[in-house]
Amino acid sequence: MDAIASLKADHDAVEQLFVRFERAGPRAAKAKTEIVERIVHELAVHSAVEEHAFYPAVLEALPDARDYLLASLEEHDVAAWLSIGLEGMDADQDRFAARAAVLIAEVRYHVKEEETMLFPEARAALGRGRLVELVADMDDIRASASGRPHLLAPGSAPGGILAGVVAGAVDRARDVGRRAVEEARHVAS
Repeated sequence: MDAIASLKADHDAVEQLFVRFERAGPRAAKAKTEIVERIVHELAVHSAVEEHAFYPAVLEALPDARDYLLASLEEHDVAAWLSIGLEGMDADQDRFAARAAVLIAEVRYHVKEEETMLFPEARAALGRGRLVELVADMDDIRASASGRPHLLAPGSAPGGILAGVVAGAVDRARDVGRRAVEEARHVAS
């Protein structure tokens, strides 16, 4: 597997979640909430992989792609902003369905553009060997990514990995604390 195949696999997995969400009936509020939680997690991890491994490699091989990559980062921020708004919401809340629909539409647009425009150029510029090498970096980032959406700092360029690693550590610590509180409540009741 190479980097582009890995990213396409992520795209396919998220699309399957989108379809599950769209097919869930009006009485499936709990299922819709859980599906959106999974979508938010998958998009956050995927964005981290692209921002910290794939996009910097593309920028190095294709300096003329800078404006395209910056636009892609903005699209990631839009998805993160929508995802942040969905965190903690339940499917029966007024704006949940509308916000989820906008997120799905934005991500589908981004994926289509990326797969038809960026990936073919990146494949030609990077070559098979480099794309295979990138998978290890991408897997490392996947393993350390927080799974929570984060907006990029203004002026961030692809490859600001330190901020992502710190955010991931903070988010994982917060998750451990949240689970401990939930377990303590469960034991107490």
